[in-house]
Amino acid sequence: MNIYTLAALAAYFVLMLAIGVYAWRKSTGDSAGYLLAGRNLSPSVAALSAGASDMSGWLLLGLPGALYVGGLVEAWIAIGLTVGAALNWIIVAPRLREQTERLGNALTIPQFLANRFPESGTALRVTSAIIIVAFFTVYTASGLVGGGKLFETAFAGVLPAAGLSDYMLGIVITAGIVLAYTMIGGFLAVSLTDFVQGLIMMTALVIMPLVVMFGPGGSAGGSIVAVPQEGFLDLTYGLTTIGFISAVTWGLGYFGQPHIIVRFMAIDRVENVRRAGVIGMGWMIISLAGTIGLGLAGRAYAERNGLVVDDPETIFIVLAQLLFHPAVTGFLYAALLAAIMSTISSQLLVSSSSLTEDFYRLFLRRDASEREAVNVSRVAVALVATAAMVIARDPESQVLELVSNAWAGFGAAFGPLILLALTWGRMTGAGAVAGLVTGAGVVAGWIALGWNAELPDWLGGGPGLYEIVPGFAAATVAIVAVSTLTRPRAVAG
Repeated sequence: MNIYTLAALAAYFVLMLAIGVYAWRKSTGDSAGYLLAGRNLSPSVAALSAGASDMSGWLLLGLPGALYVGGLVEAWIAIGLTVGAALNWIIVAPRLREQTERLGNALTIPQFLANRFPESGTALRVTSAIIIVAFFTVYTASGLVGGGKLFETAFAGVLPAAGLSDYMLGIVITAGIVLAYTMIGGFLAVSLTDFVQGLIMMTALVIMPLVVMFGPGGSAGGSIVAVPQEGFLDLTYGLTTIGFISAVTWGLGYFGQPHIIVRFMAIDRVENVRRAGVIGMGWMIISLAGTIGLGLAGRAYAERNGLVVDDPETIFIVLAQLLFHPAVTGFLYAALLAAIMSTISSQLLVSSSSLTEDFYRLFLRRDASEREAVNVSRVAVALVATAAMVIARDPESQVLELVSNAWAGFGAAFGPLILLALTWGRMTGAGAVAGLVTGAGVVAGWIALGWNAELPDWLGGGPGLYEIVPGFAAATVAIVAVSTLTRPRAVAG
């Protein structure tokens, strides 16, 4: 490991901590500042923060690995996500920004739901908070797996491990840095670091595929067409109807991701939501195009140069080591850590806000001071991070699999609920609770039964269906049916 690489990473860590200190001085005096930055994010910061917190290590590890192995057909996930994100900015963002402030100035998604449906307020806050903490703990673990894989692949034997494996040391370091700036600076720190991290990620994803294709050993990109795998560059090769549905329906998840949609709540003015959406979608399209190029070009480079990649999800790390000056390699490692840390910090803060506002202040200390609430939020951040570290300790964990399960859980539980709560005035609190429970329950059951891997014979057999599809559909039906049955009827006469 070169000193330049370590210096670049050290500079990145110092920058993140400095932003945390800056945010601590600016906006952590009360819960509104700590949890939502006082609803004062600029469109550019909100947009890149939403994008960076969305993509995680999946952007530089999971999806490139899938493309490396399966070819261009795996890009349908990216296509579905792009459509889903655009609809999220168009449908959810402006309405959520306006309604969360108008309906009681809610600081969390559970608070908004309770204010929207006061007749079921407590049930909604508790149920949604439980789902948020449970699924985000798993989601955070997926990010820590990415940090562990980076250190295991790139820093093997370099850093003193104090009895820990390189993988576990990576988890500890990643979690430690994220905890530091998140606990210190709250939502503003998370958003500002996300903005910087988003720029780093996008730059890396523009540079890497170009160097792989047109640099030494890339054969000017021509080797991509020579990958010895049938249908490698065919967008529909081997694509089944079930496979297509499972891939593109990833986009449904956007409507129910608390760590993303909470950014909409923090934009400084409703009028700036559209501008933020344009910035956010531009960033996303460039970054996903770079990820697709990385997976395909990385496989071509490996085939042409006889490179053996034991874990396809580490292709970004392997190429960063082989093709770049050590200082640039450090920057690329920082980009991967940026993808990982931006998502982890957002998820930790949303989880802690639910634990503080929807448990502690609701049941234990209704009259807690603002300072006490902020300190409890900091403790909650540490508790969720510790639980995620326990889940992530298995080095055989797959980033894409962990992300897909958590993404589906949120998408099915909160997606139909948020969409209908914002757009359907006849929805009831009972319907909202039914949707939450049904969506989360169907996803958990579908995974437990293994139907996301292989469908049972009575459902036609064959490859499994992504769990977000039945979960989203079941939650929508539950909301509409229960709301219809519990809607107050007009009195005759």
